[in-house]
Amino acid sequence: MTVDHEALQSSWNRTRGHLDAARAHLTGLPNIDLSATLEFLEHNELGLAFDCLVDLGDDLDLPLTFCQHLDRAAREMRLCSDALHKPHLTDADLCRRRLAAASEKE
Repeated sequence: MTVDHEALQSSWNRTRGHLDAARAHLTGLPNIDLSATLEFLEHNELGLAFDCLVDLGDDLDLPLTFCQHLDRAAREMRLCSDALHKPHLTDADLCRRRLAAASEKE
């Protein structure tokens, strides 16, 4: 199987853009340490950066766009499962749940 390196790089760039946009919502907030997230992004560990952002934003009252950016990153990385009701949800699934709940409030 051949790998289309250009397509892969484009996907990484889109994912990184979504992660950076989500990270921007956390920048400057008190008691939020983004150093691990930035290190993961530096080493192109996008899945780990995603997990950090989900964890950091978990208990914060962030705007819907935070979850939207994380959802787009998860979809780009193909982290979403088809069943949101399964017993062990991934971080991507939890983002999708939060996004759905927030969308219903609007």
